Amino acid sequence: MQKRSFLKALPVFVAGAQLVLSGGTSAQTRPFVEVWKDPECGCCKDWVKHLEDNGFDVRVNDSGNTAARARLGIPARLGSCHTGQVGVYAIEGHVPAGDIQRLLAQRPKAIGLAVPGMPVGSPGMDGPIYGKRKDAYDVLLVKPDGSTSIFKSYPSKSSSSS
Repeated sequence: MQKRSFLKALPVFVAGAQLVLSGGTSAQTRPFVEVWKDPECGCCKDWVKHLEDNGFDVRVNDSGNTAARARLGIPARLGSCHTGQVGVYAIEGHVPAGDIQRLLAQRPKAIGLAVPGMPVGSPGMDGPIYGKRKDAYDVLLVKPDGSTSIFKSYPSKSSSSS
C-alpha cells in the first residue's frame, strides 16, 4: 500500500522539482515588499498592483510615507508619494518591478532605489488617463552616503508615437 501511495505522489514531486529547477517562483519564494503610502493615493495602489503582478508579495500601510522614507535613509530630495522596503533595501516612488528584481539579484552596497517625483509612464503613473504618454525618467541607485547614480534610464514617448 505504501508503494502505491508513493507512485501516486511521484508526479506531484517531479512537477515541484521542475518548478524549482526552472527558476519558477512559489508563494514561499516571492520577495516581500512593505509599502507606506497615503490611503487615498490611486497611483500608489496601481504601483502595488504592478508589483503583485510581477511576482512580489506586498503589505500596505496607509499611514503616509514621510517617516518611513526618513527611517530607511532616503534623502527628502528624492521623495515621491510612496516608500517601500524589500529586504535591506528602500524603494522610493514608482520604481519598476524589474529594477527591484535586478537590485535583489545584484545586491549592491546601497540604501536602495528611487524614482523622484511621479513621472508619467512609470508603473502606477501609466493609467488610461495619461494616454500612451511616457516621460523620460531615471531609476536612481541611492548609495550609503546619500549620493546617487543612474541604475536605469527610461526614454520618453509621446502620445502621438506608435
